[in-house]
Amino acid sequence: RSSGRSKPEPSSFPFTMLRSAVAFACVASAAAFAPSAVLPRAGATARATRTAPSMQLYQEGVLQGITVNAIPKAERPPGLDGTYVGDIGFDPLGFSSIIDMRWLREAELKHGRVCMLAATGMIVQDVYQFPGVTKSFGDAKMTTLHDVAVKQGSMQQLLVWLGFLEIFGFVAIVQMLQGSDRQPGDFGFDPLNCAANPDALARRQLVELKNGRLAMIATAGMLHHFFITGKGPIQLITG
Repeated sequence: RSSGRSKPEPSSFPFTMLRSAVAFACVASAAAFAPSAVLPRAGATARATRTAPSMQLYQEGVLQGITVNAIPKAERPPGLDGTYVGDIGFDPLGFSSIIDMRWLREAELKHGRVCMLAATGMIVQDVYQFPGVTKSFGDAKMTTLHDVAVKQGSMQQLLVWLGFLEIFGFVAIVQMLQGSDRQPGDFGFDPLNCAANPDALARRQLVELKNGRLAMIATAGMLHHFFITGKGPIQLITG
């Protein structure tokens, strides 16, 4: 017999948290694309570049900087004045003339770092599985693993916590664009004290940038291979 009592509804707390995180992320994204801060006019970009602190260049710019030009006999873009690590004057589409170079370098470093982690993960999952992964996600990998994680709620947790961390990154970027002495990509995280030697730091910055650029290309390639063949990178090579 029915007791006349309705069944208690499941708690909506997790969904409330998720909606709040998405709302915060949207606000941060909208503010990040404010024209006055992130996409200044060409004149403002040039002034910001001229007044920006110069960075130590590996081997005094022998492999980068104002003395290196990626396109022979072509005029260097005004925004690429050789003060940034990895600057070889390559900007055929002229992005450095319309968007603040500090914003562009911040985005490049961030995408490079994410893709270095992603490329490592794509390779490792073909040769090793951490304990408990098979029990939770089966043999799913690459984008299939993403879909399974979304269905189980794991990706929603990542969205909440990574969105929370993004708030601090957003504040640091805004301060940089407003004139602080923060360098793009610098969050003060240096547990191994790599910045103690300026000469070694300059080389490490160049290594990070080049590996990040390579990882962005590699990640895109491995994803497209998986879309076409359904195989991970190592599995594709070994057959």
